Amino acid sequence: MNVLKDLTADSLAQYFDHTQLHAEATEKDFIKLCEESKKYHFRMVAINSAPVALCKGLLKNTDIHVGAAISFPLGQTSIPVKVFETENAIEAGADEIDYVIHIGKLKDGDYNYIEREMAEIVSACRRADVISKVIFENCYLTQKEKEELCHIALNVRPDFVKTSTGFGTGGATVADVRLMKGIVKDHIRVKAAGGIRTLKDTLDMIEAGADRIGSTASTAIVEEFMRM
Repeated sequence: MNVLKDLTADSLAQYFDHTQLHAEATEKDFIKLCEESKKYHFRMVAINSAPVALCKGLLKNTDIHVGAAISFPLGQTSIPVKVFETENAIEAGADEIDYVIHIGKLKDGDYNYIEREMAEIVSACRRADVISKVIFENCYLTQKEKEELCHIALNVRPDFVKTSTGFGTGGATVADVRLMKGIVKDHIRVKAAGGIRTLKDTLDMIEAGADRIGSTASTAIVEEFMRM
């Protein structure tokens, strides 16, 4: 599979959720994020939920989505709190939701909790016609846990399953993308995020089955492609 031969600068940019999730990010940083997204035509800006309204206004009259990260990056909030944050972000203008699972509950083997959490957040997104993404945080998970999450996702049907927050002990790997895509197939899309900083990283993830890429290095990656 030669991914590169079918890409243009615009089609490559459309893979990217251009990301600014740092605690110290200021309004100036979000303005820069949105200006870069308009310049390169990225698919989405990935931000925490508080600056959603700001970015929605900055991206008015564009087709660039605003994506809110929910219970980010730890996932250690209750289901009602996650649902409230999801609905609040949607009311502020979020077009997409990336939420972190309760990793501790998964480690406890409480798969019913994980499925209930996923179902409630995905339902809130469906009601508003908003895209839902489930962040696994694979660096903390066993092979069995990753597989179990994929099977739960097949029951619930979020729009995407996602490898990582980028704030854990590791990010996306080709092996994890292949594993996730191999289970969910074309029923659910796969987002790779965390540590993707070069064109080669990006192409490897796409070839492994990633449908979306989360990165802070989106502009550098597209510029690397354009220099080719």
